[in-house]
Amino acid sequence: MFEQCRWINEPAQWRLENDTLFVTTDTSTDFWRKTHYGFIRDNGHVFAASADGDFTAEVTVDGDFSALYDQAGLMVRESAERWIKAGAEYNDGALTFSTVLTNDVSDWSLSSRADTNRFRLRMTIAQGVLKVQCSADERNWTLMRLASFPSSGANAQWLVGPMCCTPERGGLEVRFSDFRIGPPVVKDLHDVSM
Repeated sequence: MFEQCRWINEPAQWRLENDTLFVTTDTSTDFWRKTHYGFIRDNGHVFAASADGDFTAEVTVDGDFSALYDQAGLMVRESAERWIKAGAEYNDGALTFSTVLTNDVSDWSLSSRADTNRFRLRMTIAQGVLKVQCSADERNWTLMRLASFPSSGANAQWLVGPMCCTPERGGLEVRFSDFRIGPPVVKDLHDVSM
């Protein structure tokens, strides 16, 4: 799938090797719009492919998280004003799962603490609804976020891919593997199996 991707804010250091994307973040990178801090940042790194209509995207993330706001995961992006990023973020001395949904202004939501620096993420958009899930073992999935997120146009066109950024530093090393985009995985909300 990586062969179909292109960079939004290409980092200075990255490489593809054996279907794994290795990224080292640039300094002071982030995606954020207005809320609380008042600023707009749109310089984080995303290696994105195009997706039309409904889909499910998945990726395995393995990062060396250690500084405040170090983050890596997946992004679904319609424009600079309309996107969601989800994954792990280092916050208050621990790694937690987080999502930021943005419709002109960003909304930040933290969920459970991450027990591992390696995890799998799944984002599904189906019938105007976004579902974000994470898994440490790729068998059992935890719901991170459920939100209304319809396309703003008649034909949904998204940029989807691995995302990472470091608002407080540079140099976070992240490995992304087994990235794929396919038909939407539509299951009962409380079905946490594969």
